[in-house]
Amino acid sequence: MADATFKSFKEFYPYYLAEHSDRTCRRLHFIGSFLGLVCLSAAIVTLNPWFVLAGLVQGYAFAWVGHFFFEKNKPATFKYPRYSFIGDWVMFKDMLTGRIAF
Repeated sequence: MADATFKSFKEFYPYYLAEHSDRTCRRLHFIGSFLGLVCLSAAIVTLNPWFVLAGLVQGYAFAWVGHFFFEKNKPATFKYPRYSFIGDWVMFKDMLTGRIAF
């Protein structure tokens, strides 16, 4: 299992946040996640599954641009895919609620 280094998501999340210390990277993650939600909504409304694929592409494209050009690190998705996916949404919520600076 790729997430074996961490025993829980609670243990993983501080590492995840450290990998997203650049504000532009976090903003790009937020935009990508928001567009992913828009695409998911479009898929539900139109019953067109291609919007789900478009949402995944949008989400990861924005996040990876943030990592490669601003954070200058490798996305956690490559090493911890499950925890990283959860981390994206927890960070999105934390930014939306003001817990993390947007």
